[in-house]
Amino acid sequence: MKRLLGRPWSAAAAERGAAEQGGVDRGEAGGGWSWSTGASANTAAVLRRALWGLVLLGPLLGGAALLTRPAAAGPVPAQAPVGAPATGGQGAAGFAEQFVAACVAAGDGDQAKLTPYFPGADDLRLEGASGGRSADQLVVVRLRQSDGDVWSVTVAARVSTAGGAGAGVVHYFQVPVAVGPTGGGGTGYVALAMPAEVAAPPRIQAPGLVYGPWRPALPGDPLTQAVSPALSAYLTGSGDLSRYLAPGARLAPISPAPYTALSVDQLAVEGEQDGAQAAAVPGDGIRLGVLVQVRATGTDGVRVPLSYALTLRTRAGRWEISSLDGAPAQAPASS
Repeated sequence: MKRLLGRPWSAAAAERGAAEQGGVDRGEAGGGWSWSTGASANTAAVLRRALWGLVLLGPLLGGAALLTRPAAAGPVPAQAPVGAPATGGQGAAGFAEQFVAACVAAGDGDQAKLTPYFPGADDLRLEGASGGRSADQLVVVRLRQSDGDVWSVTVAARVSTAGGAGAGVVHYFQVPVAVGPTGGGGTGYVALAMPAEVAAPPRIQAPGLVYGPWRPALPGDPLTQAVSPALSAYLTGSGDLSRYLAPGARLAPISPAPYTALSVDQLAVEGEQDGAQAAAVPGDGIRLGVLVQVRATGTDGVRVPLSYALTLRTRAGRWEISSLDGAPAQAPASS
């Protein structure tokens, strides 16, 4: 049996082996095989061993089937409903600005102009001429979420009257705005009350900056020689701005150019204590923050004061513009 399983064998070899054991005879018709007594005994032994093998392997195969059976599919969890679009204070701020403008301009009989913002406006008693006052330059100066989907919006508005009295006076109005989903899947807003006039937001003390005192921008100062042509190219379009930029700096001139001329008046330099001009440009790779005060001449000939916070870097014996900073650099907090 081992020999038969260990190597391939042909039909002729099988016939010879069977003949040596008194084995296999051809049928008279030449079709099929008839087995001798010895062959039948061998076959019975093989079948008997296979049967015992199945009996012994049965429990193992059954256990393997249990272990590998896929888990029964449970109920599919219900999918959470899609919620309303995310809402926030940006829409509430714009809604409050429009509501304040409508309230300032409202007069006798204008209740219907306010009900789209505040449904309770039908019961208001309005006085004065419609449009007798107007609100301009509206801007949100404070925005906070007071309760759930309710936002408290403080709007600054410059209120003027038709007769000119009180022109240019800034008022502050606080508006409670509720935010929620609409039937069409969008976001809706409603005022919970009429605006309340409030005091101006308090002014804080300005934080300290890293720059020293202001000093004149002298023509021979290497810092002036760096910032003056760079800002002139940036604001007026005169000259090639890239000539004054450090490698890797990205700054493009304003287009169209808003000014026709530029003068650099003052500099405040990072780390300076007495405002004295530096004698020479240090070695390559030194970074320095500079606050620049300029006057730019508009197309109408009026000179406008502007300030720029710049970071400069040394290369090849000169200062170059590394970046136009978003804000002046604050001094580190004292311990």
